[in-house]
Amino acid sequence: MADYPKDPAMLLSWTNMKLRDFYGSLDELCEDLEIDRNELEKRLNQAGFEYNSELNKFW
Repeated sequence: MADYPKDPAMLLSWTNMKLRDFYGSLDELCEDLEIDRNELEKRLNQAGFEYNSELNKFW
């Protein structure tokens, strides 16, 4: 599994940067970096952020 930020604000920034620059979807990001999508979404949802597949970003 990729070493990703633990702080919610940093995790949001890191995830959105990866989605913007390298991945066409959250599934692609999670598969490539071996991240559990449910765990990632749960952590960001708890901080008040939700994934929008049309925009391919959390907000």
